Amino acid sequence: MVLTQERSPFPRALVEKLPRLKVIAQTGSHRHHFDRAACTEKGILICVRPPSGTKPWSTSELTWALILASVRHLPYEVQRLKEGHWLSTVGTQLHGKTLGVYGLGRIGELVAGVGRAFGMRVTCWGREGSKKKALEAGYEWPASREAFFAGADVLTLQLFADESTQGIVKAADLACMKPTSLFVNTARMRLIEDGALVAALKKGRPGFAAVDVYEDEPVLNGDHPLLHMPNVVCAPHLGYAVHEMYEHSYAAAIDNILAYASGKPVNVYNTEALAKR
Repeated sequence: MVLTQERSPFPRALVEKLPRLKVIAQTGSHRHHFDRAACTEKGILICVRPPSGTKPWSTSELTWALILASVRHLPYEVQRLKEGHWLSTVGTQLHGKTLGVYGLGRIGELVAGVGRAFGMRVTCWGREGSKKKALEAGYEWPASREAFFAGADVLTLQLFADESTQGIVKAADLACMKPTSLFVNTARMRLIEDGALVAALKKGRPGFAAVDVYEDEPVLNGDHPLLHMPNVVCAPHLGYAVHEMYEHSYAAAIDNILAYASGKPVNVYNTEALAKR
């Protein structure tokens, strides 16, 4: 079975209904949707994309698409123009503003580099690895977490979502932001404390948001509070959705299947299942 990203939850109840299943080829980077113990008990191997296979370009490009669309009110102005109206808003120039990048991994590095090219002041926050890279690149590392959130005109999350980062952004962090600032999330919504972003936007700190991810996906029938807020630009998880990424992700999945078929499985997430084969 080949799975796209974490679109398909794989609980024990589903595992029990698939007695002939031997291998799952996972195209994305995330693992939380598997019942690892249940798969292991049945000897089902979960073969994942290797860490070196991550391609950061499409998500970093979308991050900037959302930032630019937000600060220049593009969705609103495009729709108004189609309805027969002309210019009715005033945007914000990015040059000279402060870009905050939370997590300076491969995607974060690209996002920060574009900010620098636009003439923005770039500040960073995250773990020690991010701090080292930020200082080597000449970016600023604020004196405190509060200063990082308070100083950003645009703040983007570029963290990997796992047990250690779930809910890492708190309501108190968002409350530090300016009423004019833009909060951007193209990573995962579970990085933010439950309900904190919607509540913060209603209070006006930050004043705006642009998101590509949600707690439960897909979001259908407009059933999410962010979709009904005029100060938010929402996209349907487009970060990875480019031809090049699909080619790469599914090629990696097929490579894992071929390795399994040859009797030499690779990139096995639940290595303890190998003993069950």
